[in-house]
Amino acid sequence: MSSEQMDQLRQQIDDLDRELVRMLNDRAKLANKIGEIKKQLDLPVYNPKRETEVMENVTRHNQGPLKPEAIKRLFERIIDETRRLEREHMEKPGDLP
Repeated sequence: MSSEQMDQLRQQIDDLDRELVRMLNDRAKLANKIGEIKKQLDLPVYNPKRETEVMENVTRHNQGPLKPEAIKRLFERIIDETRRLEREHMEKPGDLP
């Protein structure tokens, strides 16, 4: 493999990273909207049944090379951060942007 090939692959990774950031922020915006509904309905932020559904969904659609355990670890972090953001959002008065 040449240095040029490696640079091209790294550029593809950089492009994917930017897309991942965009998608994670889109996901967070949706979670905030769900948080607003939960607030109106006086429901808790944490929903273990839903988190189980998310884990089942992402592992079922995983085609590798990441192992299911790796996907679960990644989504545990994504869910933790989204839950934190949802809690912060629910504590603030007002509407969503």
